[in-house]
Amino acid sequence: MQHLSIFPILIPLLFGAIMLLPPISRDISSQRISSIVGTLFLLASSAILLFKVDNEGVQLYALGGWQAPFGIALVADRISSLLVLLTSFLAFAVMLYSVSGKDKGGAYFHPLFMFQIMGINGAFLTGDIFNLFVFFEVLLIASYALLIHAGGKQKTQAAMHYVILNLVGSSLFLFGLGILYGTLGTLNMADMAIKVGQLEGETATLAKTGALLLLVVFGLKAAMLPMHFWLPKTYASASAPVAALFAIMTKVGIYSIFRVYTVIFGEHAGELANIATPWLWPLALLTILIGSIGVFASPNIRIMSANLVIVSSGSLLACAAINSEAATSAALYYMVHSTLASAGLFLLADVMARQRGKAEDRFVHSRPFVQPKLLGVAFAISALALIGMPPLSGFVGKIMILQATQSTAQTMWVWPLILVGSLAALVTFSRAGTTLFWRHNGSTSSDAEPAKPTEIAGIGLLLLASPTLVLFGGEISEFTQQAAYYLHDIQSSAYDLLPGVTR
Repeated sequence: MQHLSIFPILIPLLFGAIMLLPPISRDISSQRISSIVGTLFLLASSAILLFKVDNEGVQLYALGGWQAPFGIALVADRISSLLVLLTSFLAFAVMLYSVSGKDKGGAYFHPLFMFQIMGINGAFLTGDIFNLFVFFEVLLIASYALLIHAGGKQKTQAAMHYVILNLVGSSLFLFGLGILYGTLGTLNMADMAIKVGQLEGETATLAKTGALLLLVVFGLKAAMLPMHFWLPKTYASASAPVAALFAIMTKVGIYSIFRVYTVIFGEHAGELANIATPWLWPLALLTILIGSIGVFASPNIRIMSANLVIVSSGSLLACAAINSEAATSAALYYMVHSTLASAGLFLLADVMARQRGKAEDRFVHSRPFVQPKLLGVAFAISALALIGMPPLSGFVGKIMILQATQSTAQTMWVWPLILVGSLAALVTFSRAGTTLFWRHNGSTSSDAEPAKPTEIAGIGLLLLASPTLVLFGGEISEFTQQAAYYLHDIQSSAYDLLPGVTR
């Protein structure tokens, strides 16, 4: 149990490595079994870690016995353990969908899938900002290969844009880290949080430059305007399981913004206190607006799903700009909801596209579905959740965000844009549902593929998460409130993580 904090990194690493070895590497059935078993182990260990953190407090894991700030530290607190559990649940549901045949489009799908999960979990758990960069690179390298899984000109073109942008982002990340290390002498987040308030004059200005470079990098990962343009085409061109897994990718960037600009550059940071807020406010609101326009103009479900990811990113960035415990709590609840609901829609779009022949998931007249009742119910649940209508979790999450606004100015900006985003989603889902389910002609397509049992199970798990988040809304919101308090309390998020250092 003392090593539980590293299990979410070790499990996907070991299973991914095993699947590269013969004879498993040459047998797709063995890889599928290994992936299902691996994601189940990952889900179980992540759930145990969350309960352990909730009952016993933060788990600080010093690799090799080297204590922070000199050694590499993993920090399992309420926020990181919640997001690790979210990633593990998403991975299991997506893997259930993948084993139906979507994993056969190219080589090494299963090892790459595991390595990307390892990178995502590592980014959530690390207490060192350099290792945040390392895990970013691990998940990005895996995502480059997964993006072109099953090949095709469109996938390759989208992958090139994605790779180039992220290589630029990685370079800026290193520049920012170098500047911060030069001014602070450390890259341990807790140690940086203590030392940053002591900076003055030119040194503080230099550190501010490094901090803003990191904001650009995290904004790129989070699809923050104007660095959002890569996302719709990239997500829409990816295979359905990859696009569904990518639903958590923007959340890694948003989590990094919350962690770095609340813990390190928060209220206590002296001259550098809240340096991200003036930039986050306009960019977050514009991200919601541009994403809403993209949703309204979407020609198919996949593009609409990708634009809904942008809208959710803008909403979460607005919570970061509000910079309060209530806003952070709302963001955590909404992050869980939007990740699972968006992933479910990506998978559902794939099933619907396979049953409509050449029309695929475009909003045009075509042949009827093979399974209209099943897909209709799933589409309705997905629509209600992503629009933000009662009684599902999207409504609860948006209400929490609206209630988190603290001033009249915040209310005047945030409320209209959140509601505009919901209106755009309502109009587009209504148009899509009417066209896809009511405006059809002829008989079902001869090459239509009904959804397989594992595909239905994967989509069902993701969509059922929305009513579950409502049923257990009291317990979950209480947990997110405690997580937000920890993040905003410098004693808990910094001093308590450094043995021998007192405030």
